[in-house]
Formats: sequence, structure tokens, C-alpha cells
Amino acid sequence: MTCEGWKDLLMGYLDGELDDEQVRRLEAHLQSCEACRKELDGFRKLVAIADEVVPQEPEDKIWQQYWSGLYNRMERGIGWILFGVAAIALLLAGGFAAIREFIQDPTVSLLLKVGVVAMLTGLVILFVSVLRERLFFWSRDRYKDVRR
Repeated sequence: MTCEGWKDLLMGYLDGELDDEQVRRLEAHLQSCEACRKELDGFRKLVAIADEVVPQEPEDKIWQQYWSGLYNRMERGIGWILFGVAAIALLLAGGFAAIREFIQDPTVSLLLKVGVVAMLTGLVILFVSVLRERLFFWSRDRYKDVRR
């Protein structure tokens, strides 16, 4: 085995993840290879440094600010969702009422009625198509969480 193969086993050796045969063979290689011994010493120093690092817990004030900010964002998000749904519902109801009145008006020609209905149907189909496409790509966008 080359030194690169042995170097791949060094962290497993330090973590105690190697079986007895691998440990025996690696230790025999380390006795004859200065480069691998230096690499092992470097890994030991890294492990020692990592063991000294103690993660700090955030202060209670920071947690309180986090949760109050989270609740504010959730409340605003729910408010915008409800507002948007209500606005869409009202616009749809008003639009349908206006179209019904337009179609039932005997003074409007049949050609104009067919043209307006065809145009609105095409508009709805385009809107649904674009919305479906945007939702499809948004859910699969690998870069949506990347800050620009």
C-alpha cells in the first residue's frame, strides 16, 4: 500500500475505528515512514485543539430576541397569507359577477361576448401555467437559499 492509502487510515487510527489487523499493519508502516508519522502528529495536534474548543451558549437575552422575532415573522406571514387569500377570493367573486352581468346583458353583441370570454379564459390558462411552472422550479431550485 502507498503512503496515500495509509494516510487515509490515520484519523480512523486516532479515533479507534480500525480493527486489530489494520492497527498492527499501520503501526508497522509508521515505524518505517517519517512522512506518515509527521502526518499523524499533525492530526494529533488538530484533535488536541478541537478538544480544547468549548462551544458557548447564547445568552438568555439573545434567545428571547430570537423567539420574539420568530413570532413576529410568523404573525406577519400569517397576516399576509390571509390578506392575499381574501383579496383573491374577493377579486374572483367580483370578476365572476361582472362577467355574468356582461354575458347576460342583451345590448352586447354575441361576438364581443365570445371575444371577452375567450380572452379571459386564455388569461386564466396563462396565469395557471406560469404559476405551476414557478412553483415547480421554486421547489427544485438548488440556489434558492444562496444569498446574492
